Amino acid sequence: MAEKLIISFKDYTQIVEKLAIQIHKSYRPSVLIGIMRGAAPIIDILSRILKLPIAYIVIQSYSGKGIEDKQGELMFSREMSSLAKNEDFSKVLLIDDLSDTGLTLNKSIEWLKNYDPIKNYIQEIKTACLWKKKSSKFEPDFCPVKLNSDPWIVQPTEHYEELSIEEILNKK
Repeated sequence: MAEKLIISFKDYTQIVEKLAIQIHKSYRPSVLIGIMRGAAPIIDILSRILKLPIAYIVIQSYSGKGIEDKQGELMFSREMSSLAKNEDFSKVLLIDDLSDTGLTLNKSIEWLKNYDPIKNYIQEIKTACLWKKKSSKFEPDFCPVKLNSDPWIVQPTEHYEELSIEEILNKK
């Protein structure tokens, strides 16, 4: 069984705050783009701290039955979701929760550079995540926690994947 790193909500928000400080000290992005679902709470907090517009891209990894812990083929959404103006995409900060292998971040950069509505506005893309695993080949520009191993990171909302709405109703 893989090593687990269990993150409390308090620890999670403290790591996001450390990330905000790293970004603030050396980069002035014009927009935050989050890779869903992992980046959703991160860019919510960062956009409030840094007062920046946000955008989302949805990516799923299909690995097949029996190999759920391996990354498979990446499937990108057709469109990015954002209310930001095209001009806001000059200095992009692309955010994911972690750099596991680095494939998702690398492929997302490539996707953004080819995404027609904004590709001609992008001057720079930098990356950020909360955790970088030891085996990741990708070096994010901003990352407050660089791990010396490759644990399964149990984030504060992950337990909801195991709960059904019926179980929540029964608790209430």
